[in-house]
Amino acid sequence: MPGGTRVGEIGGRSGGGSWQAVVVDDSLDTLVGSWLTLPDVAERLGTDVGRVRQLLRDRQLLAVRRGERNVLCVPEPFLAGDHPLPELRGTLVVLADSGLSDAEALAWLFTPDASLPGTPIDALRAGSKSEIRRRAQALAI
Repeated sequence: MPGGTRVGEIGGRSGGGSWQAVVVDDSLDTLVGSWLTLPDVAERLGTDVGRVRQLLRDRQLLAVRRGERNVLCVPEPFLAGDHPLPELRGTLVVLADSGLSDAEALAWLFTPDASLPGTPIDALRAGSKSEIRRRAQALAI
C-alpha cells in the first residue's frame, strides 16, 4: 500500500466475541507473506464465502484488509488443508483476552522468535499449542 498505511479498525462489529477487519500495513504484509481472499478460502475449504465470514465471527480465522482495493484476506498458514488450523481459534481468543488487537495478534503470530523454531504460527502448526497459548497469556501480564 502506498506510503505505509496505518493499521486501524474498519468494519466488523464491536463488542465481545466479534471480529473486526483491520487494514494491514506494509510490515505486517511482509511478515505474513502468503494471503488468501475470502473466495479463495471458501474454495480451499469447499464451502461458500458466507461460511467463511461465520468462521471469522467465530474467531476460527482472522482476516485483514490489504492492497489498494482493501480486499479482505486471511493468512494462508491459518488453513490446514481443507479446514482452519484447529489450534488457531483458542489461540486467537487468548490473544484477544490478553488485550491484543487483531493486527497486533497477527504481528505476534508471524514475528520470528529466537526461542522457538521460527514463529508462533510455525510452532502452532508443529503441534506446540500449549506452549504458544502460555506465551500468549503471558502477554497480558
